[in-house]
Amino acid sequence: MPDALLAPWHWLLSPAFTLWGADTSWLELVAVVLALAMVGFNIRERHWGWPLAIVSSLLYFGLFSRSRLYGDAALQIFFALVAFWGWVKWLRGRRPDGTVLRVTRLSARGAWAVVAACAVLWPAVALFLQRFTDTDVPWWDAFPTAVSLVGQYLLGRKYIENWLAWLAVNTVSVGLFAYKGLWLTTGLYALFIVLSFVGWQAWKRRLAPAAP
Repeated sequence: MPDALLAPWHWLLSPAFTLWGADTSWLELVAVVLALAMVGFNIRERHWGWPLAIVSSLLYFGLFSRSRLYGDAALQIFFALVAFWGWVKWLRGRRPDGTVLRVTRLSARGAWAVVAACAVLWPAVALFLQRFTDTDVPWWDAFPTAVSLVGQYLLGRKYIENWLAWLAVNTVSVGLFAYKGLWLTTGLYALFIVLSFVGWQAWKRRLAPAAP
């Protein structure tokens, strides 16, 4: 969402307040509130988190683009699109055996596949950003981008390991957003670290048998 597309909503780009010497825009403030509500719904396994994810992701696309975090910006478009898929899965999805989609664990094979996917995606995204964008943090930008792709799939399929993926994403993102002076978002992702543990514990109590 470049500035031109935000023109009708120019007030979103104006400062809401100043935090540690950096202006915090209404765009960032609204995105943070929606993202918190989204995670709250996810922890409670409520499907309303997905439409909130769509709106929050589009707002963060604009915010990250302005901060030259192109990997994270592109990731928000992916999130917005995949949120439709996740919403349908949580409403109508089925497990391989035909039963209703429930919280479960990855099989050992599935866990190794997740690790392999992250190991391939991280350098692939980093090299792309390094070559085709003017980002000054290609590898740090690429890590949360790559692992979030995997985490979003795990969340949509209700695998409890999605919370471990988000824990890794959120930990790296705290340093990344602090470097960029996005202090409100830095605080949000610090809170997300805590919520990742909360989500893990909440879903652990609702675990279904392990995936085949």
